[in-house]
Amino acid sequence: MLKGAMPCASAEPPASRQADLERIRRALALAGRVLRAFRATSVGVRYKAGTSPVTEADLAVDQALRRALPRPDEGWLSEESPDDRARLERRRVWVVDPLDGTREFLEGIPDWCVSIGLVEDGVAVAGGVYAPARRELFLGAVGVGATLNGRPVRASTRPTLEGGLVLVSRWALRRRGRRAWQARPYRVRPVGPVAYALALIAAGRAEAAWDRATKAEWDVAAGAALVVAAGGHVTTWDGAPLVFNRWPPRIPGLVATGPHLLEAVRRELAPRT
Repeated sequence: MLKGAMPCASAEPPASRQADLERIRRALALAGRVLRAFRATSVGVRYKAGTSPVTEADLAVDQALRRALPRPDEGWLSEESPDDRARLERRRVWVVDPLDGTREFLEGIPDWCVSIGLVEDGVAVAGGVYAPARRELFLGAVGVGATLNGRPVRASTRPTLEGGLVLVSRWALRRRGRRAWQARPYRVRPVGPVAYALALIAAGRAEAAWDRATKAEWDVAAGAALVVAAGGHVTTWDGAPLVFNRWPPRIPGLVATGPHLLEAVRRELAPRT
């Protein structure tokens, strides 16, 4: 297997994968209906270990999706559900972040989203990301393609980083300072929710995204499926393929690019690796 390539999932008939996408689309529509009952200015909020917020909206969407999505032979992994390690024995697992970007939701930054990924034999094969505040619905499956609000999209085919757009975390932008990023030959945009950043790569709205910090599987699975469905690449920080449904459910850093930029990004990141 080539370094940086996604592991191969078993072949699925197109009709079956389309059925998976329809299940994701319906689940995201359900999440949207649940979220309409909540407002950032009045929603109940508490804090998990550290300073990570969780709201009544996170929990309500989690409960709705858990009832709607997994069948008896499918596993479940969600940020807001206790992790049942029985999922490790399942071939197909739903990997969900009911509200990726809770801080953005509370602060009125419209990048927050619902993220639903389907993992099969450790590979993210289908995913959907719904950003209600932006009215954007991204859907995609490996071997089928990707769409934004029902229209086909592809990852950017730009051959170099020069003049392109790179998505980084809000924390990375603050840590290095805008002046340091301005010295690079590409533009930088901060995006907090990982799932939304990956969806933008899949839609060709940015050329690359990277983050050295460890990520939870639920932050990555749906977006990874979208990027690959749209013709792009997604790897760990060190260039290894992404493998899901592990214990612990963590991804050691992330790099996502259009189809022609993976090696250029690896050269850009080499001094930091």
